[in-house]
Amino acid sequence: MKTYTVIIETIKGSQAKYAYDEKSQRFKLKKLLPAGMVFPFDFGFIEGTKGEDDAPLDIIVIAEFDNFSGSELDCRVIGAFKAKQKDDDGLIRNDRFIAIPAASVLYEKINTIDQLPSTMLEQLEQFFINYNKAEGKKFKVLQKINASKACTIIDENYKKNFRGQ
Repeated sequence: MKTYTVIIETIKGSQAKYAYDEKSQRFKLKKLLPAGMVFPFDFGFIEGTKGEDDAPLDIIVIAEFDNFSGSELDCRVIGAFKAKQKDDDGLIRNDRFIAIPAASVLYEKINTIDQLPSTMLEQLEQFFINYNKAEGKKFKVLQKINASKACTIIDENYKKNFRGQ
C-alpha cells in the first residue's frame, strides 16, 4: 500500500484551527471554530502537493494515538471526498483525502474508505460542510472515491505542481 508524508496542522478534539505558514516556517492560529465544534480527527496536508486553493492538499488522519501540530506521519490514503467549494472568489475543487497512519495498530486492516463505518463517513462529510459554512463558504461532496483513485489524484497533482509535467 502506498504511503505519503502528512503534516498535522490541527489535532483531533481541537476548536482551534492551525495552519502552517511557509514564510515563518511555524504553525499559526488561523481561526477558532464555533462553540461546540471541534475537529473529529487530526487534520493536515500532504507534503509536496498544491490544490486549486493554492494550498497543499487537505487530509484527515484517522488514528488511535495522539499527535501534535507539526508532527510528520507516513500515512496510507484510503480514499477521499471529491468536493467543490464555493466562496466569493468562485468555485474550486477542494478534495478531502482520508488516511490511516502506517504505524496504526487499531486501523491496520483498513485499506479503503468503504471499510469505515458509514456513520463515520456521514459525520466527516457534515463536519466539512459545517466547517466551510462557518467561513461563509459552500462545500459539496461530489463523490466518495476509493484509495486507488485518491492516490492517482495525489500523484498527478504532485507531478503537475512540482515536476513541471
